[in-house]
Amino acid sequence: MKTTFSKIVTGSFIAIAAMTMSSCEKDLSNSENMRYASIIDVAGDGTTSVMHSNMQQAFVETAALTETELASLVKIKDEEKLARDVYAALYQKWASPVFSRITNAENNHLSAINLLLAYYGSSDTLIGEVGVFTNAEVQALYNNLVSAGSTTIEDAYKTGALIEEMDINDLQNVIATTSNANITMVMENLERGSRNHLRAFNKQLVTLGITYVPTYISQSAYDQIVNSSIEKGKNYMMQGNGKGHGKGKGKMRNGNGDGSCNN
Repeated sequence: MKTTFSKIVTGSFIAIAAMTMSSCEKDLSNSENMRYASIIDVAGDGTTSVMHSNMQQAFVETAALTETELASLVKIKDEEKLARDVYAALYQKWASPVFSRITNAENNHLSAINLLLAYYGSSDTLIGEVGVFTNAEVQALYNNLVSAGSTTIEDAYKTGALIEEMDINDLQNVIATTSNANITMVMENLERGSRNHLRAFNKQLVTLGITYVPTYISQSAYDQIVNSSIEKGKNYMMQGNGKGHGKGKGKMRNGNGDGSCNN
């Protein structure tokens, strides 16, 4: 009987130790995961916004911006404003919800670029009035896009698709010409947003029986995007608190010899 009781106690101790170790390992895993978070928030319809707080906390130390990098960011800032302002005008014209949602997303993207510029101490953060651009070429492009999208609702969705594929092309060019980790991170996530928004406009065109032919990206690239699922993005290490992911610098808990975990 004594031997049986001893076996039961020993077995219980081993079971408890195993459960404790499993709990510690789970805590370790959860704590590690809490140090990472996405910098984009993607709605069910593909509308993609940048979580500014997470983006800023994911920044790493880099060299100062080069003149080329600064010029690239200013160009992308103008394109995000262009997209926002065109979509706002087309929403006023057609009252299609997709334009309203993506207008808000593009405004969010525009703010993200300004935050990136401000992080590097740039003063090129002026946005200006809706529909007004200091760059004459961008102003002419805005006027042409609004005009093209105001003819029919089909043309409006085509205009949206055109803007998104133009953004994809330009964002890829920035990524290919920089070694700055923060620029790459932000551009890659804006590109995910553009692909998601392209999917949204393509969905509207398909519903209307319209086959869209891309201008700025290849047909194969376009087909690959619109025939694939909405993208959610990836996680980055947070230097502070990542939204919905706990403390970015929280200590990982380890198992102790007495079977407890450090808190």
